[in-house]
Amino acid sequence: MSDSSTKSGASRRAFLKGAAATGAALGAAGAARAEGDPLITEVQDWASGFGDGVDATPYGLPIEFEDDVVRRTVEWLTADTISSINFTPIHALDGTITPQGCAFERHHSGAITLKKEDYRLMINGLVDTPLVFSYADLERFPRVTRTFFLECAANTGMEWAGAQLNGAQYTHGMIHNMEYTGVTLRTLLEEAGLDAAGDLAGKWVYVEGADASSNGRSIPIEKALDDCLVAFKANGEALRMEHGYPVRLVVPGWEGNMWVKWLRRIEVMDKPVESREETSKYTDTLEDGTSRKWTWTMDAKSIITSPSPQMPITHGKGPLVITGLAWSGNGAITAVDVSLDGGVTWQEARLTEPGKPMALSRFYLDIDWDGSEMFLQSRAMDDSGYVQPTKTQLREVRGLNSIYHNNGIQTWHVNANGEANNVEVS
Repeated sequence: MSDSSTKSGASRRAFLKGAAATGAALGAAGAARAEGDPLITEVQDWASGFGDGVDATPYGLPIEFEDDVVRRTVEWLTADTISSINFTPIHALDGTITPQGCAFERHHSGAITLKKEDYRLMINGLVDTPLVFSYADLERFPRVTRTFFLECAANTGMEWAGAQLNGAQYTHGMIHNMEYTGVTLRTLLEEAGLDAAGDLAGKWVYVEGADASSNGRSIPIEKALDDCLVAFKANGEALRMEHGYPVRLVVPGWEGNMWVKWLRRIEVMDKPVESREETSKYTDTLEDGTSRKWTWTMDAKSIITSPSPQMPITHGKGPLVITGLAWSGNGAITAVDVSLDGGVTWQEARLTEPGKPMALSRFYLDIDWDGSEMFLQSRAMDDSGYVQPTKTQLREVRGLNSIYHNNGIQTWHVNANGEANNVEVS
């Protein structure tokens, strides 16, 4: 919890008092300006004629004035976009649900086009009856709807050696949070029958995609039977092609590479496959050169999305909303602290609602900014008691050879002009 919750409460009350006074002043000034403001006093074009009819865009699109809120890639990051990644514009979004059209992509051999009619899912291996399901078959099983975040294990990976990329979209944008609808993996495994597997202790499932990369991962059967979903909807509509249409796997709280897209096969096995994606990749290389594997869980993490390098302060001094996101693969976020001075002192932020397991939480801290420089940080806590570490604390354990699972505290330096930059304090 915050080490200055009393101070935080006092500062919040002071802000409200100051905001009321400021608001009155702004109101008076606004009224004076309105007397000669043509946007108020004159009839505008948009009020002088008809707008678009109801069928102008049968599938609704963002208005042209928001055309900067898009996924972006870093050109030098990979040799080709076919096996690459782009980033969610988290700096420009609010709330917690990520629109599918903004949700980051990660492909190993490009996004494929696969019709529902051609889709098949096979369950084989140590099962009583090997089965093949069509898309229509999956729709007939009892379904569930649940909200989870998906984070690439390499999110923030380029920051291990120091501040690299200037923007929350680039440092932390390999994440999205969506409402998934589908069938529990347990339901399908039990349909095939698990008596043939005998004692389930130590058993695994191997999940494989239908794309050319044949991306496959081993998952302990305990996780498979716990909360995994075979999903065919996201945010109420069909999955987008880039997110695995028509069917993908959802592995709550665990690294995104395990959320296999275009899911085609699930094999029950007595040991893990030790595939490329769980040996030479997606393992944590330590200072001595050895690598630890099976580090699936995405630990508690947070990021201030505004102010940030892509969202500078443009209104000058006065009331300022600091906002960001927090998440944990170990459970639900219980609190987020925000520091204005690089971790010297902390204030407890306000969560928009109680944290949900393995889902994004939105936090806000309302302050009265006096124009002083700030070193903005946030740290998340979850219901397991875990507290997000500093980068220094992470490096003391992991060294500098890692790529994956960087959940260290991020720092933005905000100057007197309101501009923000990626810096490192600890």
